Amino acid sequence: MRLWIKDPLAILAPDAERGIVVEGAEIVECVGRGHSPSARCDATFDASRHVILPGLINAHHHFYQTLTRAHPLGEGKALLPWLAAMERVWDRMTPEALRLAIRMALVELLMSGCTTAADHHNLFPPGLENAIDIEVEEALALGIRMTVTRGSMGISEKDGGLQPDSIVQDSDTILADSERVLKLFHDPEPGALVRVALAPCSPLAVPQRVMSGSAELAERFDCRLHCHLCQSPEEDEYAMQAFGKRSVDLLEEAGWLSPRTWVAHGIYFSPDEISRLGKSGVSVCHCAASDMAFGFHACPTRDLEAVGVAIGVGVDGSASNDSSNMMEVLRHSLLFQRSRYGHEVSPYDALRWATEGSAKNLGRDDIGRIAPGMQADLALFTLDEPRFSGAQDPLAALVLCGAHRADRVMVAGRWRVIGGMPEDVDLAALIAKHKAAARAFA
Repeated sequence: MRLWIKDPLAILAPDAERGIVVEGAEIVECVGRGHSPSARCDATFDASRHVILPGLINAHHHFYQTLTRAHPLGEGKALLPWLAAMERVWDRMTPEALRLAIRMALVELLMSGCTTAADHHNLFPPGLENAIDIEVEEALALGIRMTVTRGSMGISEKDGGLQPDSIVQDSDTILADSERVLKLFHDPEPGALVRVALAPCSPLAVPQRVMSGSAELAERFDCRLHCHLCQSPEEDEYAMQAFGKRSVDLLEEAGWLSPRTWVAHGIYFSPDEISRLGKSGVSVCHCAASDMAFGFHACPTRDLEAVGVAIGVGVDGSASNDSSNMMEVLRHSLLFQRSRYGHEVSPYDALRWATEGSAKNLGRDDIGRIAPGMQADLALFTLDEPRFSGAQDPLAALVLCGAHRADRVMVAGRWRVIGGMPEDVDLAALIAKHKAAARAFA
């Protein structure tokens, strides 16, 4: 079926003033000012009240954390004490609780205009060995696009690390399961709904064998690599004490300084490290909300982009951000970056990071833009709320005035949110079940 999404109030695409034509899962035509579609359309959607964006792309998250938002054990703590406290809560995670946590995160993301999400799942207490399988099932059921990352932690307290013994796995288990989920779920083809990436928590949280073994698997299966990197100033102090090297050096030693890699946070780099990241093609996901929550500096986005690093954005964990809303994160990103670079950072930078930039983070060239041949992933917002009254630039207003809920969301040519509500989801029932599951983590 050919659908003309007609005459939008505004659209983040060139030469598409009269809208776009979607056929199947793809955008097949942009309709410029004064024109009509080149061929007959089977249906028309009146978008005259809507501002249209490419579907937003969340490049870093921890879905399981939706069950522990605003948790008193984490309140008022710096990052490492916060992790030490919360990891002893998260080790109670069960398959049933995880399923609800994932469903809630995905629904919340969809409702905020997100059409593709990457989840960094690195929590594998006993009984949760099939966590990645559950993530894939939930994503496919909701019809959202996902990069599911098989994360890992492998250095526990008994080995001199930070993680409790209950949530780490040995290297053989990590690498074997990484290969298993790649064989089962990874789809490198254009238009794929599910891709798998390999994501040790950080180069400080797993043995070097897991880092280098993950890089080898990524070459074999043509997949991406992901980890946390340089979020706090203490990280490299620990790296020097434990390994005699800085974090970026550990990445290079493991074969991770390559275009396959995107890292989360990426704040405390030296100028030389920024240059090395640019030369190697590594991408960085800016996680403004959680970085502000812990009092860290803003990611050096301008410096990184100047040497060719692609910047994406992520909501990060729902226990450090306490939200899974992509539009909120765009506003956070803009304002936080202005605290570092001033007025030169614009709302259009934030929109670009959350679309084209995040797509590059995930190694995808079929999403993140509105153009013929791209996947029909779209987020449509209205400006009918008081917060938008008087806004002169509809696209900038979404970021500056604080949009937080999409009216319609399309993934692969199918409406997944209509009238602000997710399709095929009993939202009230989901909230009730999710709240009940969260009581086990109090």
